[in-house]
Amino acid sequence: MKSVIARDLVKVYKVSSRTRSKGEKSAPKEVRALDGLSLDVEEGTVLSVLGPNGAGKTTLVRVLTTLLTPDSGEASVAGVDVIKHPDEVRKVIGLSGQYAAVDETLTGWDNLVMFARLYRMSSAAASARANELLEQFSLSDAARRPIKTYSGGMRRRLDLAASLIVKPKVLFLDEPTTGLDPRGRQEMWGVINSLVDSGVTLLLTTQYLEEADQLADEIAVVDHGKVIARGTSDQLKREVGGERLEIVVEHQHIPAVREIVARISPNVVIDEDLRRISAPVSTGTKALMEAVKALDDAGIHPLDLGLKRPSLDDVFLSLTGHVAESEEK
Repeated sequence: MKSVIARDLVKVYKVSSRTRSKGEKSAPKEVRALDGLSLDVEEGTVLSVLGPNGAGKTTLVRVLTTLLTPDSGEASVAGVDVIKHPDEVRKVIGLSGQYAAVDETLTGWDNLVMFARLYRMSSAAASARANELLEQFSLSDAARRPIKTYSGGMRRRLDLAASLIVKPKVLFLDEPTTGLDPRGRQEMWGVINSLVDSGVTLLLTTQYLEEADQLADEIAVVDHGKVIARGTSDQLKREVGGERLEIVVEHQHIPAVREIVARISPNVVIDEDLRRISAPVSTGTKALMEAVKALDDAGIHPLDLGLKRPSLDDVFLSLTGHVAESEEK
């Protein structure tokens, strides 16, 4: 069963252009944030949406969470039409944006109780749910401290806790670990994994390719408002190509090593600055062993030698021509 369905979503923004001369303005420019975007998310799974700056990731999340109305197309979450019944959608979703949406002057407990009361819970139910979430997110010891005393990781955990007040069927996380240090990111990954294990369906946008690799069942790559590729991490990596043999040597050995590698694979690439010779190989460790023997016979001692499997960074760059960037307008 599909928990999230988006079909042919279009969202166009009109952006005012700069004044060309005194008293003269050019016509507004149209920016197609979503340009016929379609995707779906299977119930109980994690779909990670990757894309360069301005690709449409945040606009997509805003449409699916009823914060923005598309110009055309259709979408449903947990079987409810996002456009026709936004109030019903809000009852079954949770949303954690790029920045923690908590009141810094209140304590962690006060923030969660406030959110629960906004969902029209009784005072007793709000208090019980706040205590439950504080325990779940390892924030009980800091429950009565003002948020302004929390670390970045603690704020993000509290923000995620607030998005779970109503025990949503579908959770949307828009770059949930932005600004966290590696330890905080690892802690957040653990929390997210536990949520998925409990049966929550998750749509995740992220700037961290390793995050998608770690958390996602499937990955959708978005660029210019469209899904340009989709699959598991391994499937996308296979599309870019198999393993590569990489050898780093002193400059004077580059010509000789190029000839050695060319006997193993014809598509040799040389990076003079990095002193690296590389080529795609289909035989894996057999090609590596062949290269080691040939180098040894030639009396060449490489500075580095190994097989490299494509990373999501390679996939991203190959598909979009961009590196991943953090902030989206």
